[in-house]
Amino acid sequence: MNDDSLLTTVVPRTLETKSKILGLELSDVLLLLLNLSIQNLIFGSTSMKVPMVFGTSIIMAGLLFFVKRGKPDLYLQHLLQFMISPTIRSANSNDNQYQPFSKGRLT
Repeated sequence: MNDDSLLTTVVPRTLETKSKILGLELSDVLLLLLNLSIQNLIFGSTSMKVPMVFGTSIIMAGLLFFVKRGKPDLYLQHLLQFMISPTIRSANSNDNQYQPFSKGRLT
């Protein structure tokens, strides 16, 4: 072997690939598991267990998979933040929560 040869290693082409399970983001999987556990807690001992527990989870997974297709990462979180934020945003308004710092005051 030649001492002047360059050492090379194999590097993945996409270093920032998000973790997904069956095409769903991890937050979506947690949402599905939360739905599954709550529905099982409510309908677990009734005759409606199968349609309510598994049916709603499968429908929810399908909706999440197809609605979020082609959307950016964390789309639902950003949509929710946008929907609950104020509808009117003023760029040049006074900040009512701002209090100037004075050296003698400790509040």
